[in-house]
Amino acid sequence: MKLPALLALLASLALVGRGQDRPIHSLEEMHRLHQDPKAYRAMLEDPKRDTYQKPHEVINALGLRPGEVIADLGAGSGYFTFRLAHHLGPQGRVYAVDINPDMIRHLQRRLRDLRATNVVPLLAEPDDPLLSPKSIDRFFICDTWHHIQNRPQYLARLKEMLKPDGQVVMIDFKAEPTPVGPPLDLRISREALVKEMAAAGFKLASEHTFLPYQYFLIFNAQSPG
Repeated sequence: MKLPALLALLASLALVGRGQDRPIHSLEEMHRLHQDPKAYRAMLEDPKRDTYQKPHEVINALGLRPGEVIADLGAGSGYFTFRLAHHLGPQGRVYAVDINPDMIRHLQRRLRDLRATNVVPLLAEPDDPLLSPKSIDRFFICDTWHHIQNRPQYLARLKEMLKPDGQVVMIDFKAEPTPVGPPLDLRISREALVKEMAAAGFKLASEHTFLPYQYFLIFNAQSPG
């Protein structure tokens, strides 16, 4: 699969066809499952996802502060975007970043229907979230990082966009067989991710272990020197 097609799946690969009761076994299968925007959105919002994704527990674990600015990279249909926005309150802001125009249009419709004022949908480039320097308190990246090509360059961009005390939240599937999730050869192990982040100047600050199939890591951006 070519880079644009692969990265167009940025939202989340924790999903499977006809529900979320089995893993995706190949890139070809994954591609087929995302040909229908309606079906893709339905998979993203499948209530069965809550049983392993535990969104309420994830949000609570973040310890969000009112007024924070968060970028939800690979926001997809807004599964976490609107939960984050609710907890941040009217003074906060969530940039719902995705490279899929169908997802951005869907987010805009949801914003209109919900009359939400603290969410900003943003159509980004595969290699650039297109956010301003030093504008983000936290990047929230769930089931997305294993899609990014040239990750060292991408991390360098994220570091430029973070505020001085900014964080990167990483949730992704463990590199082991699980009942749901992307093909094993796409997954990044927890250990590999920690090394990758350290090489880019990010230090592991905390870790949560309550998700059954995913690791949940929070990194602080380290100052040069």
